[in-house]
Amino acid sequence: MCRRGRDACGPRDTIAREGKVTGRYKAGFPARNAACGGHPRSAGGRASNTITGVGDRIVTWPNALSAARLAGVPVFLWLVLVPRTATADIIAAAMLGFAGISDWLDGKLARMLNQASRLGQLLDPAADRLYIAATVIALGVRGIIPWWLFGAIAAREVCVALALLLLRQRTRYGELQVSFVGKAATLCLMYAFPLLFLGAHGGNVSEAVRIIGWAFAIWGVALYWWAALLYLTQIRDLVKGAHPT
Repeated sequence: MCRRGRDACGPRDTIAREGKVTGRYKAGFPARNAACGGHPRSAGGRASNTITGVGDRIVTWPNALSAARLAGVPVFLWLVLVPRTATADIIAAAMLGFAGISDWLDGKLARMLNQASRLGQLLDPAADRLYIAATVIALGVRGIIPWWLFGAIAAREVCVALALLLLRQRTRYGELQVSFVGKAATLCLMYAFPLLFLGAHGGNVSEAVRIIGWAFAIWGVALYWWAALLYLTQIRDLVKGAHPT
């Protein structure tokens, strides 16, 4: 049994539950190692609201929401790139709003209904990344955002993907738990994109909406890279732990 106390188990004792990393990085909060027999705790000492296990269920409410987000991506792209009308942009913005709300709701339902699953842990981040990628490309094609913003988001995804590939090659871990910062970044971008679509039309109201949309976009990209740095730090520690020098 591990000794209790601060860092008694050490960062290299971080364990995986059903292939998912848990421990002091989970949801962006420090936590006691589950191997020490304690519940994850936040920096303030209270038990954090995290999922402690996953199952093999496929048909769950969280998975249904994630699947609906994925199914909406091609419809969203058609609305943005083909009609290019104010009505189509409003519908597309509403779809992005639904995606943002469901992204928050599926995690909430997974905890409330105890419906965390391996499939959900794959679907949720996949739907987030696909929506973000599709939206940034659509905004770039429409000329609503500059291509450097697309480059900033694409570079972040490439960095994290390469780091995850290294993690899988050198350790037994396959995925990382989505961090609180990463979720906040996704929500900011999900707010930014519909506002930028709605702000692309003329008028004083559209101008105000566009300014608010850019504020969310800048914060979202900053948080997106912050989350990437947290993931890269976690991956570095896990690789060092698997191959101590």
